[in-house]
Amino acid sequence: MSDAEKVPTTGNGQQEFDFDPETLRAKYREERDKRLRPDGNEQYVEVNGDFSRYVDDPYVDHGFTRPPLNDAVDVVIIGGGFGGLLAGARLREAGVKDIRVIEKGGDFGGTWYWNRYPGAQCDIESYIYLPLLEETGYIPKEKYSYAPEILAHARRIGEQFDLYRDACFQTQIKALTWSEDECRWIVTTNRDDRMRARFVIMSNGPLNRPKLPAIPGIDTFKGHTFHTSRWDYGYTGGDTNGNLHKLGDKRVAVIGTGATAVQCVQFLAKYAKHLYVFQRTPSSIDERGNRPTDPKWVKTLKQGWQKHRMENFNVLVTGGFQDQDLVNDGWTDIIRNLGGLLIARNNTNSAVSPEEIMRLAEIADFKKMNQIRARVDAVVKDKRTAEALKPWYRQFCKRPTFNDEYLPAFNRPNVTLVDTMGRGVDRITERGLVFDGVEYEVDCIIFATGFEVGTAYTRRAGFEVYGRDGKSLTDNWANGVKTLHGFCSAGFPNCFHMGITQNALTANFPHMLEEQARHITALIQHAKSQEARCIEPTAEAEAEWVATIKEKAMNNQDFLEACTPGYYNNEGKPQKGFGLAGELYGGGPVEFHELIRKWRESGEMKGLRFS
Repeated sequence: MSDAEKVPTTGNGQQEFDFDPETLRAKYREERDKRLRPDGNEQYVEVNGDFSRYVDDPYVDHGFTRPPLNDAVDVVIIGGGFGGLLAGARLREAGVKDIRVIEKGGDFGGTWYWNRYPGAQCDIESYIYLPLLEETGYIPKEKYSYAPEILAHARRIGEQFDLYRDACFQTQIKALTWSEDECRWIVTTNRDDRMRARFVIMSNGPLNRPKLPAIPGIDTFKGHTFHTSRWDYGYTGGDTNGNLHKLGDKRVAVIGTGATAVQCVQFLAKYAKHLYVFQRTPSSIDERGNRPTDPKWVKTLKQGWQKHRMENFNVLVTGGFQDQDLVNDGWTDIIRNLGGLLIARNNTNSAVSPEEIMRLAEIADFKKMNQIRARVDAVVKDKRTAEALKPWYRQFCKRPTFNDEYLPAFNRPNVTLVDTMGRGVDRITERGLVFDGVEYEVDCIIFATGFEVGTAYTRRAGFEVYGRDGKSLTDNWANGVKTLHGFCSAGFPNCFHMGITQNALTANFPHMLEEQARHITALIQHAKSQEARCIEPTAEAEAEWVATIKEKAMNNQDFLEACTPGYYNNEGKPQKGFGLAGELYGGGPVEFHELIRKWRESGEMKGLRFS
């Protein structure tokens, strides 16, 4: 019997625990409340003007030029990350020949084009995270791939599906404008292009625009600064494997302790003269346990293995049950804990209500997070530092992280954790950072502060979309996102969205993008088969879906409001409908994927108008 199944019970079958759930709930509320801020997402400064250098591309040679394009294409895909690549691949398979990907970076890769910091690695198993493995005939080298391998796979997809042919790299969209006369989108760019596209697929992604904290004095620091998504190896030396040899005489500060910092801190700790890690909220850090791919296992794989494995993982991490846990990692561990509790509860031979399942899920969560906090005590020697590194919230309030080197880094004499107790840095001076009256003098500040998620869609995209009668998407969504199934909006014909617009989020983001790519491809195929020039939802269908989103959102509302602030819950304000979990389909990804599959299979295309 596994540890998860060893659930102590009293004589009447009620479970006993070595913790008091109400005490933990109170502690979680206390920690959440001291992190709530009235400014919400306004605590971040927009990266333009004097801050625009934080979005400059350090991976290309400057001075690139090309002749402007004034032509027509069938499909324009905006964004060359996994979403855009999946859309392009599925359209190619459907026989669409005239596809153009427009990408502001210098190559395919999206998040993995930008994130090249030391130690960058996927935290979802690579066998389900890297898309199109069967189609490309590739097997990852390890259970969790590092950034160079992931970037190489993105390029592999681009090559195999002939997406490089008409791609426009180092190109930023200026505007999309619908032409009613032509039934096409006019796409203008910073390269003076004026392209016309029958269909546009917006795959900009939520993790591409760096965000900076609006700390007073952020523009006064005289030392060196950069954002982790634009890592400056010219300053640090080394590469994604480490060897940051130029930091030997440097005092370095890292602001942020999320997934990025958890991966790169170990390298900064090893090479910097001194490292200060400024923390507002600690991450949940479980074991990584990476290992090479077993060639014997690879030989057992049968056709359809990746899809089966992806769906198995998706069901488990969203609270469902499977006969076997194929991935068997920290993501699915909490569900194994829940399974053990349910087994013990079922021994009472009485029915288990949905409310009881939710209660047991919370208990399983408490057990898991107690394990996470105990791991901190077991690894970090200084008791005060260990206490500050303990996360006090439900596991999925923030993205869980998995690393075996982050916590040991705080045992090094040259590493100092500056715990800001939920407040953040007070101010930045010419010489360093100030918290609680103490100035920490440093030579370099590295912002590990993530990407814009809770801001307006068009701000994150970096351009405006003008639909029928010149109405902007910003104005159309001013009072909330309005779509059918998260893919398209009335008044914006032939324009499809990928990402997190009123559909369902999965922990394995590429799985979500794969389902979306298949759905959009089916819509475009249907339009072509009907010889329809325009496709868009009716206002009635759109309103019905918005009502469904609001109704289903109640499933997650209490959980999100109880969470510590972060980009998942719009910095503690989930009722505003922003954040990674804002306005998502509350029934979860398994239910949502089944819903849109059945909608397609009916053949009615209910709620869409083809003209």
